[in-house]
Amino acid sequence: MTAPALQPLEEALPVTPRPPSDDSPKKTSAKKPGAEKTGAKKSDALKKPAAPANGAPAEGKPPAKKTKAAGDKKAGGKATVKASKKAPESVPESVEAGVPESIGVNAPELVEAGAPESIDVNAPEPVELDAPESVEVSAPQPVEVGTPVFAGVHLGDRERLLGGTHHDPHGVLGAHPVPGGVAFRAFRPYALTVTVVTDELRAELHDDGDGFFSGLLPLRAVPSSYRLLVAYEGTVQETEDPYRFLPAIGEFDLHLLGEGRHEQLWKALGAEPMEHQGVTGTRFTVWAPNARGVRVAGTFNFWDGTGYPMRSLGSSGVWELFVPTIGEGELYKFDITRSDGSRTLRADPMARRTEVPPSTSSIVTASHHEWSDEAWMAERGLRAPHEAPFSVYEVHLASWRPGLTYRQLAEQLPAYVRDLGFTHVELMPVAEHPFGGSWGYQVTGFYAPTARLGTPDDFRHLVDALHQAGIGVLMDWVPAHFPRDDWALAEFDGRPLYEHEDPLRAAHPDWGTLEFDYGRREVRNFLVANAVYWCEEFHIDGLRVDAVASMLYLDYSREPGQWTPNEHGGRENLDAVAFLQEMNATVYRRNPGVVTIAEESTAWDGVTRATHHIGPGGFGGLGFGLKWNMGWMHDSLDYVSHEPIHRKYHHNEMTFSMVYAYSENYVLPISHDEVVHGKRSLVSKMPGDWWQQRATLRAYLGFMWAHPGKQLLFMGQEFAQGAEWSEAHGPDWWLLDPAYPAEPDHRGIRDLVRDLNTTYQHHPALWQRDTDPTGFTWITGDAADDNVFAFLRHDTDGTPLLAVSHFSPVVRHGYRLGIPEDIPAWHEILNTDTAQYGGSDITNPDPVKPEPHAAHGRPASIQLTLPPLATIWLRPA
Repeated sequence: MTAPALQPLEEALPVTPRPPSDDSPKKTSAKKPGAEKTGAKKSDALKKPAAPANGAPAEGKPPAKKTKAAGDKKAGGKATVKASKKAPESVPESVEAGVPESIGVNAPELVEAGAPESIDVNAPEPVELDAPESVEVSAPQPVEVGTPVFAGVHLGDRERLLGGTHHDPHGVLGAHPVPGGVAFRAFRPYALTVTVVTDELRAELHDDGDGFFSGLLPLRAVPSSYRLLVAYEGTVQETEDPYRFLPAIGEFDLHLLGEGRHEQLWKALGAEPMEHQGVTGTRFTVWAPNARGVRVAGTFNFWDGTGYPMRSLGSSGVWELFVPTIGEGELYKFDITRSDGSRTLRADPMARRTEVPPSTSSIVTASHHEWSDEAWMAERGLRAPHEAPFSVYEVHLASWRPGLTYRQLAEQLPAYVRDLGFTHVELMPVAEHPFGGSWGYQVTGFYAPTARLGTPDDFRHLVDALHQAGIGVLMDWVPAHFPRDDWALAEFDGRPLYEHEDPLRAAHPDWGTLEFDYGRREVRNFLVANAVYWCEEFHIDGLRVDAVASMLYLDYSREPGQWTPNEHGGRENLDAVAFLQEMNATVYRRNPGVVTIAEESTAWDGVTRATHHIGPGGFGGLGFGLKWNMGWMHDSLDYVSHEPIHRKYHHNEMTFSMVYAYSENYVLPISHDEVVHGKRSLVSKMPGDWWQQRATLRAYLGFMWAHPGKQLLFMGQEFAQGAEWSEAHGPDWWLLDPAYPAEPDHRGIRDLVRDLNTTYQHHPALWQRDTDPTGFTWITGDAADDNVFAFLRHDTDGTPLLAVSHFSPVVRHGYRLGIPEDIPAWHEILNTDTAQYGGSDITNPDPVKPEPHAAHGRPASIQLTLPPLATIWLRPA
């Protein structure tokens, strides 16, 4: 049946105005057509029925205060209707035809025929009641056909809402059509009164106790919009009703979530400020499939989520609530009722901003940063990283210069890195972490830059500034594990969710953390989308993936009996392999020019091979762009840590890397891990006195920059810091203070690093064929007694560069090396022993010409003066 057209309230509830000379209203009498009354007297209309258990007024109490009827409204005023929960026993004679029999009117003298079944409403600002008297509309129980009508919240729903276990609060709260009108129900703990307000109507709901308010209004349909006036002690709030809104997340989003394929997951889950159905507010969504109920608690409800239950969106496991009026800056968490009935208050796994630790709340946020790196973003994908200059300065932002914010770092870090000639910075983990001593490697906020240094937009500003300075930004990313904090991801909804359900698979044996369940599609989606998030929302140019080896092997750091083989009987974690392949494929497909780098310390086959290329082990490649060469790092550092007299017995430690140099695309890392926990700083690893330590460090850096692969150096090592790094105070910048006597020694090392980077970038032979075996040729790799290593690097045109490293503290005059005979002369372009770097200044100042003396299997050779503990580079003159 089609509902009749809506009528203005003045027409719907006409009244006869009270004459000035008469204190009592004029009465009218009408019977509803077809309805039979059973002996009701006019005086019965003024009686209140006995109070039921649901909180209706007790019998014998005086009628409600009267308000001015609709027909007497002032211009712009509204009729005020007080809706109560209990229906009278009969309809009074004073009610004219057209008023439903099930609606009792306690002031019958004022109401004439014609009250409609529906009234259109809108939400006004709170105003003083214009009407001096009230029309009390009772919420009926019986209707004409005998169907029971109850405007309030039924006992079962009431208990579940109070207990935080209701899966569909929107099906109970808000406005709902029922026989006889529209039932309005609100759940507002601590409220004194709740009033429904539309353009035409103000109706105070009945207080049902425990924060529940309800009433049935004679409306034909649910209003398209209405507002609530909620009175607390000392204040009245006007607000939209959160339970009148449709879900603010789309069906397609839910479909992708269910498939585990939502590549922009942060746009579907978390706290999203938005406009929904014409109203501004924030949509909260969270994945908690094992929860019995979820509520939102935050600053906007004084951290009591009782009145803000979320609805379950079916089998997706997602809970949703759109909360009007609140926006950016609000703190929040999810109040989750677990399967055993206990409750836990959790930070949002998808929070894009957090409080500064040790505080743990999530914060509603949106980005307003306007990027200025268009040129960088357009050009970064034009050349593959492994075929381009790629030298990296590794930084722990919080301690690089302690106390600086993201924006202050943006004023200093880009200029410093650019001056030193590095092409990229690598930031140790930026995602939020509760314990600073973890250096960011135990993440709780995977989608939030740490608040210690500023807001997410502040971090965007730093990345933008680095890009404008021509510096790429890599970021350490930690998908291998997460900490057990009881406000974060661990057993998030009462059961293992992000971690594996098998305790042996879940517990990380080294760090006391939990490993992700890579076999669960929603967890895999959480991590894949997170990788995409940093690249797309923060313009990150590369992800260095931490602890890959611990992900790949089921028996990693586990004894026999502590792990279970895979379905093929092997030790490979097939779920982790599939995850890493999906992550790499997705990141490269969506973000041209981005590079992924694996910190992988084993001989896993195909770390940097394409995912669709099957290797000898039967696996496709993992799909990374680069891999840290941990073998080279350990071997080379072990070599230089020996006294020169003993180095001939470890000569192969410097040459073995070339046996496997082209099995993967490598980065040569001297990272933070090598200068902490008693390992000593880089210069302190070198034996001998202070001069020999610095000289060996310079020679080692020259060898490293010439070796195939990309370079990475941790902050502080560029100026030969003597102490180990500490996150508490960062690099010892005072060593570069001109007032410090040894300042020239440290500045000389930094000047060398600058020149290494500059010369490296200007000579394609050092980087263009890093992954091509034809780009490297040994001159001598077996001069162990001399502690000499000599090799050629070639660019794509065949132009060579000669690198010679000498790790003995003596000068070798006339040292003969076989070289290509078609080069007429060689010119020294870099010498780590020059005086400007703090060396003895023994050089080869003049062009060196080949002689027809065979050496090292070549018909021509040159004679060089090899400085003590030094590396020299020569190019064709």
